[in-house]
Amino acid sequence: MIKGIFPIEKFRRLQTPFYYYDMVLLQDTLNVLKTEINKYGYQQHYAIKANANPKILALIAKNGFGADCVSGGEVQAALNAGFPAYGIVFAGVGKADWEINLGLDHDIACFNVESLAELEVINSLAEAKNKTATVALRVNPNVDAHTHAKITTGLQENKFGINLSLLNGVLDALFKMNHVRFAGLHFHIGSQITDLSAFRNLCIRANELQDELEARDIEIDHLNFGGGLAIDYFHPNRLPVPEFKDYFALFHKFVKPREGQQIHFELGRSVVGQCGSLISKVLYVKKGETKQFAILDAGFTDLIRPAMYGAYHHPENITSDEPYEIYDIVGPICESSDVFNKDIEVNKVRRNDLIAFRSAGAYGEIMASQYNCRALPKSYFSNEL
Repeated sequence: MIKGIFPIEKFRRLQTPFYYYDMVLLQDTLNVLKTEINKYGYQQHYAIKANANPKILALIAKNGFGADCVSGGEVQAALNAGFPAYGIVFAGVGKADWEINLGLDHDIACFNVESLAELEVINSLAEAKNKTATVALRVNPNVDAHTHAKITTGLQENKFGINLSLLNGVLDALFKMNHVRFAGLHFHIGSQITDLSAFRNLCIRANELQDELEARDIEIDHLNFGGGLAIDYFHPNRLPVPEFKDYFALFHKFVKPREGQQIHFELGRSVVGQCGSLISKVLYVKKGETKQFAILDAGFTDLIRPAMYGAYHHPENITSDEPYEIYDIVGPICESSDVFNKDIEVNKVRRNDLIAFRSAGAYGEIMASQYNCRALPKSYFSNEL
């Protein structure tokens, strides 16, 4: 999706801010993803937390993928969108009883369990229903993903998963329970990972762990390596479909699967990140003594990543071909952190120009809020405008 193919005249008739999704690019991304996972017989569960728009979910489900959920609401959204229950896995450190019961009632594929305490509750709730829950243990492999501190998940200091030193004790307890079935190991070391060596280190750690468990005659049906593959936020047109080929080839090279063992993944951002843009209108151009500000009608209520993570989203003035000028691009929220970009070059900005923030398909619309009593942004799709 490049500046010249935004349907600008149609955009002018829509109330801003809103999300716009290039469904052709999404389908292209899904096609490449299918090609690469099918090379190795891998399984992919789309991470719904990246974007739960019903039309996005429906297309992904239609393409035959499973779903990775981290709440009961996401489990229900997956079912509503057409994901089969046998393709749904449910992770998260704080599953409430009603959420676990929802998964049990629909016989979902697997609960990715993050503590002994959670395992005991799942066993108890399954017993009450006279069912057996399939579980994988989420192991904290203590692998540094070299990513932002707020989105790393695989270190001992993180709240996620079971530390390696505690794993044997959890397994001992599990095998004494009558209403859970151990099926696999689950890992997820973080998000927006640009250094593929982190995944290599994860593979090596998983191989070592399998060897240790096999020494105890413990068999593992599947290994789930989560997600985390980065997208290019700075140059969204350069690589609109991420390098799935290199990503899966790395796991094929370094993982040592056992005969009949399945390998699972839970990519989210890399599936939907580049297909979405936030479209906003310029309200004012404010000129100060040392800066000029482009003040938009979108704020961190619509796209919180810059304020929360200091994240970059490439801005494009899609209604101007004038020479570049330098602006701070800011929103209308009454908070100092409501800033998208500082000292950024964009085509000269005037009132009512439209600014597109690129690479906003993941963790954009799904994280929107109504702070300041603002309305949630609507969404539009390239195949419907």
